[in-house]
Amino acid sequence: MTEKRASDIKGQPGLLRAALLGLCPRCGSPTLFEASARVALRCSSCGLDLGALERGGRLAGMLTALVAIVLILIAYAVETKLRPPLWLQAAFWAPVTVGVVIYALRLFKTTLLYASFERREGDEP
Repeated sequence: MTEKRASDIKGQPGLLRAALLGLCPRCGSPTLFEASARVALRCSSCGLDLGALERGGRLAGMLTALVAIVLILIAYAVETKLRPPLWLQAAFWAPVTVGVVIYALRLFKTTLLYASFERREGDEP
């Protein structure tokens, strides 16, 4: 098999790079996500059925809640130590929260999808 895998790219951790760029586990094309954190149904490059591999939708909500709790605790610590104005907090925390939640979901979904792909590839003869 001469296909280029996302984890074979030199100089970058495979899973982090795959989550950031949305790389397909089979061909390494950036077709894993059709929206910010929504997994595509099928890789448009190699035809891999990503919908059959994706699992963990229920756990994604729990991950989002955990990320929110951590960000709230950090925001509270910043508020008690520095006392920045409300407009500055809103201008900072709104984009940070969106970015952290989206990247956490991408990393989580990519990890589950890659594990499912590896398990399925190991089962095939």
